[in-house]
Amino acid sequence: MAPWFWYAVVAAFLYGAHQIFTRLAADHIGDGLGGFVVESIAALTILFYLAALWLGGRWNQKFGSEGFCYSALTGICVGAGTIAFFLLFQKGGPLSSVPAILAGGAAIMVIAGMLFFREPATTRRYHARHRRTLSSAQVANL
Repeated sequence: MAPWFWYAVVAAFLYGAHQIFTRLAADHIGDGLGGFVVESIAALTILFYLAALWLGGRWNQKFGSEGFCYSALTGICVGAGTIAFFLLFQKGGPLSSVPAILAGGAAIMVIAGMLFFREPATTRRYHARHRRTLSSAQVANL
C-alpha cells in the first residue's frame, strides 16, 4: 500500500464531514460569516499543528515565495468554494449533490495532472475516475 493512502482516507472522511457540517450550518448563518468561521477555525487548527511540530522538535517546514503564492491561490479557491457551498445549501441544494460536484473537481485534477505535471494517463486511473464520477452522479440522482 502506498505510504500516502491513509492520509487520503482521513482527508476524504474529513472533507465529507466538512460538507455535512456546512449543510447543517447553512440554515443558521450567512454565507460570508459561515465561510469566515470555517476558514478561521481551519487556520487555528493548522496553527495548533504547527505549534505541536515546533514544541515537539519536529519542525521541518520549508518556505519560499513560489510556495507562498500557490498556497495563497489555494486559500482563495478554498474560501470561495466554502462560500459557494454555503450558498448552494441556502438555496435548497441537497447534500447528495456534493459528490457529483466534487467529481467535476476530480476530473479537473486528473486533466491537470496529465497536462501540467506529466502524470501518466493509465487505464487504471481512467477507470477509477470514471467509476467515482459515475457513482457520484448516481448518488446525486437519488
